[in-house]
Amino acid sequence: MKDYGRRGVMLAATLSALAGYVDAVGFMTLGGFFVSFMSGNLTRLGVGAATDQWLQAGVAGGLIGLFVVGVIVGATVARRVGEERRSAVLAVEALLLLLGAGLCTVGQTGPGMVAVVMAMGVENAVFQRQGDVGVGLTYMTGTLVRMGQRIATALHGGPRWDWVPFLMLWLGLAAGGAVGAVVFLKLGVLALWPAFALVAVLSLLVARAERRSA
Repeated sequence: MKDYGRRGVMLAATLSALAGYVDAVGFMTLGGFFVSFMSGNLTRLGVGAATDQWLQAGVAGGLIGLFVVGVIVGATVARRVGEERRSAVLAVEALLLLLGAGLCTVGQTGPGMVAVVMAMGVENAVFQRQGDVGVGLTYMTGTLVRMGQRIATALHGGPRWDWVPFLMLWLGLAAGGAVGAVVFLKLGVLALWPAFALVAVLSLLVARAERRSA
């Protein structure tokens, strides 16, 4: 994380918060399924299959598949435009969130959630490096492991604060989830519109920064 600089860390923390926000909205819309936390869906798939709840297993499996499709789309965009152009990946994510929010607003919740899940998959390509994930934005298990490892390094004489960026990612996801739940209780699926607006603004800001540094 330290290789990304302060702006990169702040962007990553913001996108992590966004993932938590959208995941909370998706979780409450879908009745306990996730749109960005695929480990949770994998557990639901396994439990559903083991208990003959095939509808539950099918929904979980479908969400996982859609997320992977989103990852493929994001990774492809990053490869074609250049992995340093994060604004392009953010623009694709924004378009998918716009589609998802629009469909959900007119009552097409199922198709809308398809777009939202894919958007969360796309997000993971924002920090892609050499075809691999540079920073995991929609899942925190690996982030917690890295944070713990950096804390252990600090306790043994290594860099004292390298664990802080990972803590920021974790706090971002947690805070975003809380905000998403509160906004959903007030607005329902309309809570997706602020998520779209945030990603659209981030895409424009990052694009401007990229032009300045070119």
